[in-house]
Amino acid sequence: MYTDTVLRTKGIQALILGLGKVEAERFITLINREPFDYTEWQKNLFSGLSIKELSRLAMNDYKNPSFA
Repeated sequence: MYTDTVLRTKGIQALILGLGKVEAERFITLINREPFDYTEWQKNLFSGLSIKELSRLAMNDYKNPSFA
C-alpha cells in the first residue's frame, strides 16, 4: 500500500502519461469544479466489457505496466 504522497504522485504521473500535461490539468480542474460522485461515475466505466474481458485487461496491465 502506498503512502498518500506516493499515491498522489503516481496518480498525477498516470494522468500526464495518459493525457498529457495540459489535459491532465484540465481533468483535475473539472473534477474539482463540479460535484463528482465517483461511485456513480464508475458504474459505467467498464459497461461495454464482460467480466472475462475486464479480467484479461487487468492481468495484462498487471504483467505489463505502462509506467512505474
